[in-house]
Amino acid sequence: MNSKLVTLRDEAGLAVVTIDNPPVNTITAALRAALAEAVTTLEGRKDLRGVLLRCAGSTFCSGADIGEFNGPPMEADYRNLFGRIEKLPVPVVVAMHGTVLGGGLELALACHYRIAAPGTRFGLPEVTLGIIPGAGGTQRMPRLIGIEKTLQLVLDAKPVDNAAAESMGFLDATVSGELEAAALAWLREAIAAGKGPRRTGELKVEAAGTEVIERFTALAKKQYPNRQAPLTAIEAISASARMGFQEGLLYETELVNKAKATVESRGAVHVFFAERETRKIPGLPADAVARPIKTAAIIGSGTMGGGIAICFANAGIPVKVVDISAEALQRGLGVVDKTLESMVKRGRLTPEAKAKRMGLISGTLNYDELREADVIIEAAVEKMDLKKAVFQRMDAVAKPGALLATNTSTLDIDELATVVKRPADVIGLHFFSPANVMPLLEVVRTAQTSPAVLRTAMDLAKALRKTPVLSKVCYGFIGNRMMEGYVREAERMTLEGATPRQIDDALEKWGMAMGILAVFDMAGVDVSVNIHKTNAHIYPPDPAYYKAEVALVEAGRLGQKTGKGFYKYVPGDRARHDDPEAIALIQQMAQKLGVEPRAHTETEILERCLYPLLNEGFRILEEGVALRASDIDVVWTSGYGFPRYRGGPMFYAETIGLRTLYEGMLKYQKIFGPMHWQPAALLQQLVESGQTLAQWEASR
Repeated sequence: MNSKLVTLRDEAGLAVVTIDNPPVNTITAALRAALAEAVTTLEGRKDLRGVLLRCAGSTFCSGADIGEFNGPPMEADYRNLFGRIEKLPVPVVVAMHGTVLGGGLELALACHYRIAAPGTRFGLPEVTLGIIPGAGGTQRMPRLIGIEKTLQLVLDAKPVDNAAAESMGFLDATVSGELEAAALAWLREAIAAGKGPRRTGELKVEAAGTEVIERFTALAKKQYPNRQAPLTAIEAISASARMGFQEGLLYETELVNKAKATVESRGAVHVFFAERETRKIPGLPADAVARPIKTAAIIGSGTMGGGIAICFANAGIPVKVVDISAEALQRGLGVVDKTLESMVKRGRLTPEAKAKRMGLISGTLNYDELREADVIIEAAVEKMDLKKAVFQRMDAVAKPGALLATNTSTLDIDELATVVKRPADVIGLHFFSPANVMPLLEVVRTAQTSPAVLRTAMDLAKALRKTPVLSKVCYGFIGNRMMEGYVREAERMTLEGATPRQIDDALEKWGMAMGILAVFDMAGVDVSVNIHKTNAHIYPPDPAYYKAEVALVEAGRLGQKTGKGFYKYVPGDRARHDDPEAIALIQQMAQKLGVEPRAHTETEILERCLYPLLNEGFRILEEGVALRASDIDVVWTSGYGFPRYRGGPMFYAETIGLRTLYEGMLKYQKIFGPMHWQPAALLQQLVESGQTLAQWEASR
């Protein structure tokens, strides 16, 4: 038996089955078929003494083919194949390495013995995709480690290491040296010791106490609000104690297929694939070859500049940071050092790794030291005149072919490019704070950005472990432009009498990672005020536009950094506390502006915050600022705390119904007028034609 995906060879009566489905040995339909053919061969052998299952490449099977989630159910294929492996009459040892997740771990559970190379990671992360382990994981794992440990592993959804896997009881041994040789030696010793098949499905499961189930149910509701999959997982795992093995597998299949049909699962899977789609740029010429990025430079050592510098150091790319004074530079590099040190204290970095990263980051006051940089990123204060001056200095020293990038979040990069002699090399690289943590990178192309520079930026994002989303130039690009209406209504409702707590609680209960007013306190309320002062000429003639934040800043309430903003903060504690003083200041501003009080239900808060956000997404699409609706979803789920299980703004708009959104915009237009509540032309077009976003995109 020899195929491209699965090979089978004999080692003195021991069969070595090798899976080779690069890049990560995903369990596709073709791989299952090839593996089933190998099992058929094994079933027919009379001289077989044992079986070793392993994977070629950098990892064992990383999981099931998520692309199958939207098609016909495939659980029966997995159940039958894994069952046949488990029933083999000789001991079956699986040798694992790399990352063993989901279906990959479930395959291992169907084998009789499990060993692994050092540094292997194991996990069942299905609940993060809105489903449950569906290839026997909820029935086999409890038979190996018990219900309580299985619940812990499945609900935590994070990979565990060898030591944890052995301690839990589903990994028999960690072996050193060349994995196949070590695994064959382990198998021979097991056979010599008289060990035969040890079938997981034949083991018994003790029922968990009521206290255990109630504790994990409460944990699931707290950890995964608005989601059903974790509760479904608890039900499936609990069933392993009251059902026979085969009955339990069928029940697992029933539950997982119900889970796949939920909006929660469809939304999470949509985002999973959308993140992989963002790198595809239609129309790029074949000769648009990425330029190598071996060194980098950052202008500005503040919060953003320091965070971006850490990104490059994490990627192993030397980076030089420039600032205007020795004091500012020392302060900025000091913050970088503290950030990395905090990672050491949390166990995320070793002291040696921190030292290596700090060795890649250097500071200077001299622009001439940037002459060898392959990319220079400006991260100065958000003022056009200042950024133009910085870009002129960058242009004067940068070598030919270097990328001239700006981290601006709102300013016109086309205008910025007019001050340099090589506008084709100018591009926006909008990192999100904290830059060393947030995965999103908005890549903003100007009217003159060359294809090669664009390709270089997208490849650089991969090196920096960022998810890039391409945008054209406009105010706020994709994310911040859509945020404008979202925040506008949140602030407007505080002027009408809603408390910051009332607004943020409604948004967080719905699923946002943090209420928007708390976000402003964290980022600095003055940052928003300064942006709105700078761009006042582009805003509508609304006297109340973003005035709640003005009331706070005028009173010195800048957010967490001053201990008070929309909320009050206690030193050493970032918890937000309601503050009557903030509410009084906002109400004084409301009276000055003549804003009428209004009672706000939770439904109104959500609609008024979310509908403008969604509506702006349709404008961004019709203008061609974003390539795809799914790109917008990635921006908001990766950079703004929009819940992945809701699929992102554009997916969510179709979930609630485009007509619902359209009529909601008209409803508030009747109350507040058309200035802020005019439905996007594309939204109206889709509603009137009955088209979906996917149909509209396919017809373009």
